[in-house]
Amino acid sequence: MPHYDIAIVGAGIVGLAHALAAAKRGKRIVVVDRGAQANGASVRNFGFVTVTGQQAGDCWNKARHARDIWAEIVDDAGIDVLQRGLLLAARLDESEAVIDAFLRTEMGEGCERLTLDEARRLVPALRPEAGRFTLYSPHEVRVESRTAIPLLARYLEVKYGVEFRRSTAVSAVEPPRIETSTGLIEAETVVVCPGDDFKSLFADRIAAYNVTRCKLQMMRVVPAQRVSLSTAVMSDLGLGRYLGYAELPEATALKARLDREFKPERENGIHLIVTQSEDGSLIVGDSHHYSETPDPFGLERVDRLTLDEMDAVLNLPGRFITERWIGTYASAPDRWRFTDKPSDALRIVVVTAGCGASTAFGIGEETIEDLYGSAV
Repeated sequence: MPHYDIAIVGAGIVGLAHALAAAKRGKRIVVVDRGAQANGASVRNFGFVTVTGQQAGDCWNKARHARDIWAEIVDDAGIDVLQRGLLLAARLDESEAVIDAFLRTEMGEGCERLTLDEARRLVPALRPEAGRFTLYSPHEVRVESRTAIPLLARYLEVKYGVEFRRSTAVSAVEPPRIETSTGLIEAETVVVCPGDDFKSLFADRIAAYNVTRCKLQMMRVVPAQRVSLSTAVMSDLGLGRYLGYAELPEATALKARLDREFKPERENGIHLIVTQSEDGSLIVGDSHHYSETPDPFGLERVDRLTLDEMDAVLNLPGRFITERWIGTYASAPDRWRFTDKPSDALRIVVVTAGCGASTAFGIGEETIEDLYGSAV
């Protein structure tokens, strides 16, 4: 029977982050996943490792640390960084006070306001009326999730000897025994990273955190003429949703105006993120709808609201849509993540705010330190 130091259930970004943290300590690791390849939230997103705008405190700190780890591994893993930084372009008067207040916090370190000309050097398609107030952050990196996640798994296999058991369902976990559809595995410790699967393992413990699912709609948009976006792009709606901005006292007036004048967008949880792929196409989103079991259907009116906001910010004549997709992720009303501890040798780790790519590497190191003590 195979025996490992640690077994990780789930091969999304949270599971892979735990595998990396354990591998750095020389542990013998197996990662078990029911899918033949990554197919969930980890590959259905922007690939946008976001620091600026994350909630102050734990989330922002984890994102800063995780971004540094991304920077350390991308070259060795063969992962291309397609964009760096963030341009948040705001057009509403109330947004200016939020941007200025953010810059006065510790989270604003390294960030700055840009003139319209400076902003358009980064994003030439930026509409002048949309860039009245611009916040620039140098901290973000953007990768292509669909390729980055498989490349990260391959990196763990080749460099650290991490073993992967794909197409393998886990039916029971009681360290050192893990019962799977392809046989028994033994491991001293286990980390379960179930994503938004709340029923297969430890349903009662997960239910205690009042989790649900968030459904989002996303699109790939191709401009008629190629444009260049040096950074990811966001807008006023992001200031009203990302808690690093939205929890500032100065955001009260902005949120009130957004509630009045952007009611459909707010009701559908829409804010704008635009990132660019190597082929010049743009990944655009997104929306947020919450349900225990979200339906799999995308609504045209929701996509239209997102596209209208993009068109208000970027001048992309003749643009057209080549892909649409639905993503889901775990969500909780009162926390952005949780780590449950059924026993000394077992952890259940769930990110509940859609920021797994931005924070998982920091969480992974925290969990492994909790299981094995501080690194020497």
